[in-house]
Amino acid sequence: MNDYQIKKQIKIDRLLRAAKMCRQQADQAHESAHKMADIIPFGQPILIGHHSERRDRNYRNRIQRRFEKSFELQKKAEYYEQRAHAAQNNTSISSDDPEAITLLKEKIAKLEDMQTKFKLINKIVKSKKPLEIRQKELAEAFPAYAPERLNKFFEEDFCGRVGVPDYELTNNNANIRRLKQRLAHLERHQNDQTTETTIGAVRIVDNTEENRVQVFSPGKPSADIRQQLKGAGFHWSPYAQCWQRMRSNYAMYQARAIAERM
Repeated sequence: MNDYQIKKQIKIDRLLRAAKMCRQQADQAHESAHKMADIIPFGQPILIGHHSERRDRNYRNRIQRRFEKSFELQKKAEYYEQRAHAAQNNTSISSDDPEAITLLKEKIAKLEDMQTKFKLINKIVKSKKPLEIRQKELAEAFPAYAPERLNKFFEEDFCGRVGVPDYELTNNNANIRRLKQRLAHLERHQNDQTTETTIGAVRIVDNTEENRVQVFSPGKPSADIRQQLKGAGFHWSPYAQCWQRMRSNYAMYQARAIAERM
């Protein structure tokens, strides 16, 4: 595992621990509320005007608050579990991954191969040859495909189209173009070096290892500065003890502009 994969796994483990803790606290609050409620005899109303009325109301309110706390913690646990599940099943290629360039090249190659196959399918299916000949040509071109799958290309969809719809080719081609642009950007910056700039008491680090622009200040910035940082896409990192966001020229521009006002 490389550093990116280790950090990803640490994040997943942290989210799962947080979910487990919330589940335990929710169960404890729910059990506590039940025990408190069991003390009240079944069907026992609040005795209006009795000296115990105020104490009874407060006691029942505490029960209600504990049930509500249990439900809130259950929702919080579900939130952490969903985030952990999303991180585990995220197959997108992150620019933080040291192998991002290799992975992008592999993905582009797969999409280009798919585009070539799409075009060949349409060429055969939409030709003017008899159906039997077209089916035979398609089976010879794609011997690994099951006949049932190949025959579906000859069936008209709800718009009367056969083969691979044009929008699929268009979308696939757009993805190829987008990934090539991203690959070119990563290749241009793969040899960048970490640099540091100081403006007053603020230190700005263009951190190539972490793929982040980081803003270090000697103390907690004012509420107005924190709002400006958040508005520019920066987030506080307890781990790095700084404000940071993904590297870009715009991120550096914003960091310098905000640092001059700090």
